[in-house]
Amino acid sequence: MSEYEERKPAHQGGSGARQGGGSRVAGSQGGQPPRKRRRRRRRMGALGALLYVVLVIGVSALLAGLGWVWAGDVLALNKEEHAAVITLPEDIFTYTEVTDGEGNPSKVSSADMGYVADVLSENGLIEQKWLFRLFAAFTHGDEEIAPGTYNLDTDMDYRAIIKNMSLKSASKTEVTVLIPEGSTAEQVFALLAENGVCSVDELRETAANYDFKFSFLKGVLPLGDSNRLEGYLFPDTYNFYKNSSAVTVLNKMLLRFDEVFTEDMREKAAANGQTVHDIVTIASLIEKETTGDDQTSISAVIYNRLYKQNSETNGRLDIDATIQYILPERKEKLSDADKTIDSPYNTYLYAGLPAGPIANPGQASLRAAMNPADAGYYFYALGDDGAHHFFKTYAEQRAFIGTQEIYNNG
Repeated sequence: MSEYEERKPAHQGGSGARQGGGSRVAGSQGGQPPRKRRRRRRRMGALGALLYVVLVIGVSALLAGLGWVWAGDVLALNKEEHAAVITLPEDIFTYTEVTDGEGNPSKVSSADMGYVADVLSENGLIEQKWLFRLFAAFTHGDEEIAPGTYNLDTDMDYRAIIKNMSLKSASKTEVTVLIPEGSTAEQVFALLAENGVCSVDELRETAANYDFKFSFLKGVLPLGDSNRLEGYLFPDTYNFYKNSSAVTVLNKMLLRFDEVFTEDMREKAAANGQTVHDIVTIASLIEKETTGDDQTSISAVIYNRLYKQNSETNGRLDIDATIQYILPERKEKLSDADKTIDSPYNTYLYAGLPAGPIANPGQASLRAAMNPADAGYYFYALGDDGAHHFFKTYAEQRAFIGTQEIYNNG
């Protein structure tokens, strides 16, 4: 073997080491470690790809979920039924004078949409304030909205909300109206019409046929009955815009009732086996019978006659105010014939409560209707002193009446 032939293998091995680089010389037995390293890299690459796919799917699902939530808010999808009356004051609007193509000047209003979005959100009408503001910006909704009081509900999408807060729906002249305690619905309608808020016909028609979304109205008189809101138009001092819609006006008073007749009161009534309608009806009777400090005593008479057996009353309330309610005009003194009028409101003819409230009671009467005095009274009569006097028997009442001039002078 020549010297060249003996050195050739060594030269080839060295050449291989040089080609592999310094880091390969220490552990390059047969080239196995590099192949293992490549398999680990392939495994890490597959895991990374899987994590990337999971991340993409997660982000997509999140965005899809958010997109559904946002779309639901914009389009009023799957929202719980809820109505609210909101007021947009003049001071949230700015006015800019512009000129049309013919040189005619006019004013363009622009609403503070941050304020509007806050009010809508606080009243449960929208959830995404930023999205509403964005929608209004793209649709120029801030230029459509006008000062006024509006009746809105969760059936309205963003477009409908803006449309219903437009100049066409608004009235800028505000009036203050005091609704006295004990007013009937017809008296309320007349008072509102007198102040230019709304016409009697529109109020009457809306009261009878509009399906207001309040839980306390469930189980009251059916749609189509003009008396169905009697008792629930809470007497108070209100600010209305002239030429408002009847829905807006009536809804505002119903909202006030909803505030006054609290959840605790509803639970207490239910615990006693009574409905809200029962309590409001009793309160209306109390309201029409007295304005003094004897409301709980009147309440006791009503409860005793309704819920305790008595051979002299037989469950009848015999309250004059229920007859006055069904008469076309109030009478100073009722006749015996009046007391025989066939009506579900006639408490001389029919036992139990009348068909519904006969007036709109105030807060004191509502409290008295839920808290009757602990007394065994079944009768009462008005005395010459202007106060009611209470009795346990009919004989006691008749004896008292015989001594009073107001019953014996005409």
